[in-house]
Amino acid sequence: MYNYDTVTEAINGLKARGFTMDLNLKENCIVCNEEKFNPDDFEIVEFYRFEGNTDPSDEAVVYAIESNNGMKGVLVNGYGISAEEMSDEMVKKLRIHK
Repeated sequence: MYNYDTVTEAINGLKARGFTMDLNLKENCIVCNEEKFNPDDFEIVEFYRFEGNTDPSDEAVVYAIESNNGMKGVLVNGYGISAEEMSDEMVKKLRIHK
């Protein structure tokens, strides 16, 4: 696994390694453009956790994700007070890798 000092460095490093799509988290799926991926439709290949030393809003997890259809992308999600609302199924999927 690679080591990154910042969220931006992790995103750029993953994109350089082929994780080029920007993913967004919805309550029960991740979305890439108009395509939705349920928890069974993707795997987390790598993840990097960043903790804000002085600001809790800087806390984030960067996920490298590959879907069953071969799409590779990056999902950035806050945790703690910055966390998005998610279904139980999505929480379980992302928690496996935290």
